[in-house]
Order: sequence, then C-alpha cells, then structure tokens
Amino acid sequence: MERLQFATLEARGYEGYLLKEAPERVLQFGEGNFLRAFVENFIDRMNEEAGFDAKVVLAQPRGGHPEAADRFGEQDGLYTLILRGRENGEPKELTRVISCVSRCLDPKRDWDKMLACMENKELRFLVSNTTEAGIVFDAACKATDTPPSSFPAKLTLLLHERWKKGGKGFIILSCELIDHNGDELKRCVNEYIRLWEMEEEFRNWVKEENIFCSTLVDRIVTGSPKGDAPAICEKLGYEDQLIDTGELFAAWVIEGPQSIKEELPFEKAGLPIQVVDDVTPYKQRKVRILNGAHTSMVLGAYLAGKNIVRDCMQDENIRAYLNKAMFEEIIPTLDLPKEELSSFAASVIDRFDNPYIDHQLLDISLNSASKWKARVMPSLTEYVKRKGVLPRCLTFSFAAFIAFYHQGERNGEPYPVRDDPWVLEFFDAHKKDTCDELAHAVVNNEKMWDGELAKLAGFEEAVANDLKRIEEAGMYEAMRECLA
Repeated sequence: MERLQFATLEARGYEGYLLKEAPERVLQFGEGNFLRAFVENFIDRMNEEAGFDAKVVLAQPRGGHPEAADRFGEQDGLYTLILRGRENGEPKELTRVISCVSRCLDPKRDWDKMLACMENKELRFLVSNTTEAGIVFDAACKATDTPPSSFPAKLTLLLHERWKKGGKGFIILSCELIDHNGDELKRCVNEYIRLWEMEEEFRNWVKEENIFCSTLVDRIVTGSPKGDAPAICEKLGYEDQLIDTGELFAAWVIEGPQSIKEELPFEKAGLPIQVVDDVTPYKQRKVRILNGAHTSMVLGAYLAGKNIVRDCMQDENIRAYLNKAMFEEIIPTLDLPKEELSSFAASVIDRFDNPYIDHQLLDISLNSASKWKARVMPSLTEYVKRKGVLPRCLTFSFAAFIAFYHQGERNGEPYPVRDDPWVLEFFDAHKKDTCDELAHAVVNNEKMWDGELAKLAGFEEAVANDLKRIEEAGMYEAMRECLA
C-alpha cells in the first residue's frame, strides 16, 4: 500500500481540499495528537474557507525524537484526521486530509533551522501545548545552550533572534492546561531576560510588540486508532502513520485584543473560536458544566451498575439526573448568558453520548476528592448563596462520592479506589462508621474541603440521609429519587 503523499492522492483522484505551497505563518511547539486535531484542523479550514494561505512548522517541545519528526517529511506533512461523535443527537463522522503542515523540527537536531525561522517575515503566530509541566522557569538553562531544555527558555532565545533581525513581534497562543497560561509564559520569558541580563531594548520589544494570549481549549482527542489503523488505512486506500482521531465538538477561547480577528479569519471560516477580554468565565463554564457534570454523575452511576459514560446517557433515569444537575443546579450559578450556557450544556450531552468513545467511569474516578472540590463544590456553595437551599443532585453527588470510597466493591466484586494516600487512609479509618458518623467525618474534614462544607446549614444531615437511602434502596433507586 502506498504511503500518504500528495502524489498518492493525485493518482487516486482525491477531490478534497489540499494546499501544496504556502508561506510558513505559524510555528507550533508541540506535534502531538491534540494540537494536530485542534489547531491544525482550524488552520486547514481557514486555508480552504477563508484564504488564510498558511503553513505550520511543527517543533517538538523538548526534542530528541528525530524519527518522529521525520515521519511528517515522509508524508509531505499530510495526515488524516477523523472526527466522530453526535451532532443534534445523530451519529456523525468527518474525515479530512490535513495539508497545512510544512515540516516538523527536532530542536536538538534542528536548532539552527528553528532560529532561521525567525528570519521569515511571514511568520506571525506561535502556538504551544507543552503539557502542564512545559511552562516552567528553569534557572539552570543558559543563553548559550543550543537549545536550552525548557520551552520558555527556547522561546526567549527565538524571540531574541527575531528582535536582532528587526522582525515583527508575534501573536503567541498558549494552549497548556494551566490557569492564565499566556501570562505565565510571558512571566517565564521575562525571568530569562532578567537572568541572562539581556538588552533593555529587547525587553521593551517583547512587551510592546508581542501579544501573549491565555487560551482555553476544549476537544476530546483520542489520538492514534492503534489496533484499528490497518482497517482504516485499507478503507482510505493509503498507508498513514500519523492518523489522528477526536470528537466533533471543539471550542477555543482566546483572551486578547479584538484585532486578532483581523489576522485570524476564523469567523469567515465559521469556526468555534472566540476572542474575549477575560477567559475566566469560559473556563468556569467548562469546569463546572462539563467536568462538574462528569464528577457529579460517574461515581453514583458506577455503583448503579454502569461502566462507561455512554451507558449512562442511554439510561433514562441517570440521564435525567445529569440534566437536572446541569440545567437546574449548575447553570443558575454562572453569569454568562443563559442561552450560551444552555447551548454548551446541550453539547455536553452529545459529547457524553459519543458512540465512538468508550470513556470508562473508573478511569474518570481517579482522584475524585480533589475533582469534587474543584469541579462541583463551587457550584454547590454558589447555589446555596443564590437560592438559599441545597441543590438536590449536587448534594446527592457528595453522598455518592462517599459511598464509592467507603464501599470499595460492587455486587460483591472489589473495584479500585485511586486517590492520594492520605485520602485513602482517611476513608480506611472510617470503614466501620454508621452513615451519620461517616457523613460527619467527611463533611468536617478541613483538609479536604477547607471548612466550606461544614458551614452549609443542613448539608451534613442531607448527606447522611442520602447515605442511608443508598444503603437501603441501592444507588440506582436513590439517584432516581433525586428527580422527584
């Protein structure tokens, strides 16, 4: 079978969009599955639908894997992206050959080529997703390193090269999953400028001519289909070592000046990208609705007999429980327009019901103590503040969390409870507690909840009552009763 290349597609009479030649306008730190199913998909569509006419240079964040970088050259930068999920309740699959990648560089081998990119006057955008640990300041990095190990140190040297060449500054789009990712990256760059005693004129150029954008990214990317790859390639009619897969849903919220829209024609291409003054409420929307819905449902659903998220969506009572939690208890605690919040919540239902993703509830259960605190507790406490009463489903989700950690088995079969050692030790110490004793101990654990839950009038009693009902009637029936 022939390798995916421009010549292969031309020989097969491929009728999809392909871009052979274009200026390199984007340098991207990160060649992994997520960015290729997210940023490159958007750029490819802007090329086709809005005349963006841009190629992307990929760069490995740390380097040391030249064979991985070379795969892109072997395929002319092409790869197949398959997006699958539900849209308006119906299964849908989209297959696209992405043609916006020009090459992939390994900084340990190709540092001189990365520096040479700074001479390209067409280069305007820098994108990064170097994992949560990527945006860090490492004082051991030196300006003479070729290259330094940390991503912000590499970026500082690249910016310095750009400044020396008299080039225009960049729009820098950080996609790492940390709060205020763009601000943190800018802080690290300024730390290196200080550490390396670089020119004051350069420091001013970084500040005045470059836009460091904090962004929020949202798409589940399942990556390489692995075992299914041979069958997919057989169907496609070519060999592709870089196949990527993900869900249909995507959202990219960029914190920055509205002028960005004049340079990135995403509105013309109809893409789900927003430029806003403050990304915080959009992150709050994602954490509370998407992640909070996950966390408030999965532990109870597992004890109710379900194994994957899609199973929950196909159960009338559990789906109704989730809907009540999202639409009646979480959305009223948020300040974005209600229509926007409701639309996002509706998309969550389609995402959870994705027929192509088997998302295991036990996988989601990892570290549920910290997840419940970050994702569910803010909605619960804000609901009480605004409404003056306890939210029924979110309160029950806390009892389900306790029951999951306390029971440790389902229908006589043990299941793994995975969390920090001190959390597991705490629950182990309360194995023989009654429902009242257990509720009191957990609600009043200040290390877990910073004393917030103990302040809520009637919360401990409500949780104890839910634990008793779970014990008496079983989890499924207890969840169903939340709908009354």
